[in-house]
Amino acid sequence: MLPGTIAYVYAGTELSKIDSIKNIVSPGILGAFIFIGLLPLIAKTVISFLRNKKIYSSYSQPKVFDYNVAVIGAGSAGLVTSYIAAAVKAKVVLIEKHRMGGDCLNTGCVPSKALIRSAKILSYAKRAKEYGFKHARVEFNFDEVMANVQDVIKKIAPHDSVERYTKLGVNCINGDARILDPYRISIDGETITAKNIVIATGAKPFVPAIKGLENIDYLTSDNLWDLKRQPRKLLVLGSGPIGCELAQAFARLGTNVSLVEMAPTILVREDDDVIKEVEKSFAKDNIEILCEHKALEFKIESGKKYLACENADKKLVNIEFDEVLLALGRKANISGFGLEELGIELTDRCTIQADSYLRTNFPNIFVCGDVTGPYQFTHTASHQAYYAAVNALFKPYKSKVNYKVIPWTTFLDPEIAQVGLNEKAAIAQNIAYEVTTYGIDELDRAIADREAKGFVKVLTPPKSDKILGVTIVGPHAGDLISEFVLAMKHGLGLNKILGTIHIYPTLTEANKAVAGVHKKANTPDLILEYLQKFHAYMRGEKL
Repeated sequence: MLPGTIAYVYAGTELSKIDSIKNIVSPGILGAFIFIGLLPLIAKTVISFLRNKKIYSSYSQPKVFDYNVAVIGAGSAGLVTSYIAAAVKAKVVLIEKHRMGGDCLNTGCVPSKALIRSAKILSYAKRAKEYGFKHARVEFNFDEVMANVQDVIKKIAPHDSVERYTKLGVNCINGDARILDPYRISIDGETITAKNIVIATGAKPFVPAIKGLENIDYLTSDNLWDLKRQPRKLLVLGSGPIGCELAQAFARLGTNVSLVEMAPTILVREDDDVIKEVEKSFAKDNIEILCEHKALEFKIESGKKYLACENADKKLVNIEFDEVLLALGRKANISGFGLEELGIELTDRCTIQADSYLRTNFPNIFVCGDVTGPYQFTHTASHQAYYAAVNALFKPYKSKVNYKVIPWTTFLDPEIAQVGLNEKAAIAQNIAYEVTTYGIDELDRAIADREAKGFVKVLTPPKSDKILGVTIVGPHAGDLISEFVLAMKHGLGLNKILGTIHIYPTLTEANKAVAGVHKKANTPDLILEYLQKFHAYMRGEKL
């Protein structure tokens, strides 16, 4: 406050000396205004310096560091951070206590998509008559399907391996890391020093406190892949993307699946028209959907397992199962490596608090990936990792992480892909919008593929072609969305997509088609009326 008072007093004194136009551009006046303009920046720098000095006052900084950056966690965020650091010739250590590749490779994206693919091949066989075949029969053993999942993991594992990253210049250490102070990390008792630390410890499945659960050998997305025997009855608790994806995969393999959800609908963040498409598909796969069912207790009676639920009518319902899969979200890995002792601040969601530069409350300790959020996707973890690496290595340069255009896909059949706002989000944020929809059932290639289902839905401001958000439900939606991601990232509207050649016959024509629907709906009637008169005149008709 004192510097501000001095600045304004000084500026006032100089302004009082003005007695002619010439004095307005005098060095004193210009200096006063420059000082006032720079004052907020100077004050911010000074405050930051004093705050940092206080934060680090009780820690001794090494004169020489072992590493420019130490990364804890070798999932997507940690791997990309290490890759970038090594690429710019920084000395980097990557510490992982389990397996390289993290959840995505070993228990998440890769195995789930391999299982979904096997299940989809089986679903095509069941639809043989649609493709002109009298019948098709696929014989399989469940353990061989799961073996295929493990084989896919093994084939991708070299991309994330110690050998590859060592060749890139990363020192990979398998061990249990513990942060001792802002500059020191203990790895199984051996201490290293690093000028910067990046926490990329990821997340794990959330396990609820439900009575009797301790007596059940429950499944999560971590241990599901160890199954050797196919469940006869699978109960999936939670209907988010993970629960829905795995429910459909197991149902298509022949398991009786019950999907239990406490909320009024499955996939609660999706628009109603999206949910209806998924429900239609689940009905064909004979998935039992039990919404508004609150889980109360797991029981074992006469050798059979049950989940006792309270339904919407407040009645008790017992659901029998062989195996139960908990799919109730993921919890950040924040315990066991020194965060509590050091005083790293957390959010209300029990994730690590980060500023817009991905710094924690210790400016040399950064965080990225699922352990901080707000999005728990592999591609956003990689996106954050870039900013964490650059901001850590090139101080005082700073770059804010950008979450404006974040796409994601739920890998059901049909797939659901989204970027930007959907209708629920627009309404919640009180954003005015209009909807343009194109039904994929009208698309030639979709009809030829016997995949004529779903839609492309675009939200725009009223009377504008600016893209606020896109939802695609249909075959290969996760691939189709990329054109809209690019358009939103670079400020291109629907008219630009309409003016772009799309190959016939491909599914990407759906993107151009929805742009055409928007153009037709937003062409002024007055212009069309004048055009009609113009063409009548050109035919020689009297007006």
